[in-house]
Amino acid sequence: MEAIMSRSVVLFTPQLTQVRGMATLKDIRLRLKSVTNIQKITKSMKMVSAAKYARAERELRPARSYGAGAKAFFESTELEQDKTQPNQMMVVMSSDRGLCGGVHSGICRELRNKMNENKGSVETKLVVVGDKARGILQRTFRENFLLSFNEYGRKPPVFADAALVANAILDVDYKFDVASLYYNTFRTVVSYRVTELPLFSQEHLAKAEKITTYDSIDEDVLRCYNEYALASLIYFAMKEGACSEQSSRMTAMDAASKNAGEMIEKLQMTYNRTRQAVITRELIEIISGAAAL
Repeated sequence: MEAIMSRSVVLFTPQLTQVRGMATLKDIRLRLKSVTNIQKITKSMKMVSAAKYARAERELRPARSYGAGAKAFFESTELEQDKTQPNQMMVVMSSDRGLCGGVHSGICRELRNKMNENKGSVETKLVVVGDKARGILQRTFRENFLLSFNEYGRKPPVFADAALVANAILDVDYKFDVASLYYNTFRTVVSYRVTELPLFSQEHLAKAEKITTYDSIDEDVLRCYNEYALASLIYFAMKEGACSEQSSRMTAMDAASKNAGEMIEKLQMTYNRTRQAVITRELIEIISGAAAL
């Protein structure tokens, strides 16, 4: 019985080896085709992102004047934030689109560190713009969400988008003592920086010591200007984030195309070696069979 078992194993081993080699060739061929298609997609996305980045960079230059004017006004009043106040709000700028490196995760990481530092001592509410940041933050800070906005980032941001977010923040029933805006500041094609920008309510602005240096400042004028300044800062942050996102996506797709090219070379070499091994084995079997006859 043992002799029959051992002989049966020897007889079936070449057949299993041959089938395994054929299956490996097919798997490698399918994998090679899949990676080649992915490379075509990443190259196309890189070209699209390059065109969108050029437009975003052109639109960023005039948009920076909105942020510069609002920041200059707050700096001239010498307003300062007290981080120990109990009621705080953080506005996070992201988008609904991914495949752009660490643009969204970088902001969420910075925000998560801030939240963990203030955990237990202050109450922090989140206003999140974009599905990507919301998907990351809601895992651990779902109870801190105050507002969230989606359907953003598929088209270039306009001032109406910033006005919509600003109006929602002003209309919500939450009085904050300290507020900050988190966004990505565009630096170069391959670099950006997570930036924190302070936001002030009308009550804090009215208590500023140097607000009296401006003429004809009453409650109505102060309220209107504070609303416009909030929308201007959000619009400025949207433009900075959009330019950073497009440049990061272009860089990420370029790196993905290069990695796919390296994988194609390795798979092609593996495929050729495996195919040569299969052919060699088949020739050996044919020659061995002919010699046996």
